[in-house]
Amino acid sequence: MTTTFLSTLESGTAVLTLNRPVRANAFNFEMTNELRNTLAQAEKDSNVRCVVITGAGKVFSAGQDITEMKQGEAISYREHLEKTYNPLILQIRGMGKPVIAAVNGACAGAAFGIALACDLRIAHSSAYFVVGFSGIALAPDSGVSLLLPKYIGLGRAQQYFYSNKPIPAQLGYEWGLVNQVGGYNYQKLVMQIAGELAAGPREAFALGKKAFNGAILPNLEEALHDEGILQDEAGRSAEHREGVAAFLGKRRPKYG
Repeated sequence: MTTTFLSTLESGTAVLTLNRPVRANAFNFEMTNELRNTLAQAEKDSNVRCVVITGAGKVFSAGQDITEMKQGEAISYREHLEKTYNPLILQIRGMGKPVIAAVNGACAGAAFGIALACDLRIAHSSAYFVVGFSGIALAPDSGVSLLLPKYIGLGRAQQYFYSNKPIPAQLGYEWGLVNQVGGYNYQKLVMQIAGELAAGPREAFALGKKAFNGAILPNLEEALHDEGILQDEAGRSAEHREGVAAFLGKRRPKYG
């Protein structure tokens, strides 16, 4: 157990909680590494038959911690993705055990990509999803450019990337982005579904997920690579510098 990440085991389900509430559970390098390491342990642990990823408090995650990214001006976004989110997305899709994103609140940016990579998304009725990247003049990454259109269609994905408007949980359910929506019974619903998966045929689930990956996401690794190249270009732009300055200054950006 650490300050940025919590892990518990309940009836065959490992509940992994992103725990940086004062930073809206935004990912820093430490938390990304902890999540990858804990997922690897869960995959090897015979007592774990299902994994739930959720956020502490009332937020799932705001995505990447921008302040960490801007600490070094020479940072390569492509290299950062190759060390963090790209292998994390591939790891989640490659896990033989079912992985549930229990989206308890706002879910944005790279965290949206993580939720999309999970096998199921169970959302609280007050939760919502934001593509996020265009808010600071970046391109989609963390698999969002591939996974989001798979769930809601290219036109809707582009619309919500351009507008940066939230997708409410109920609308996400109607579009097939969210599997289940819960209100007062949200926590019970998550653990009920996780329990059903934990009691299921583990080997068949693993083979089925492998089949779905091959049929629907055969180019995931290539898409992640391409996202890194495009993000590097976006990250060097004057628009991105203005977007970050506006975000940190809590003002509307001025482009062009």
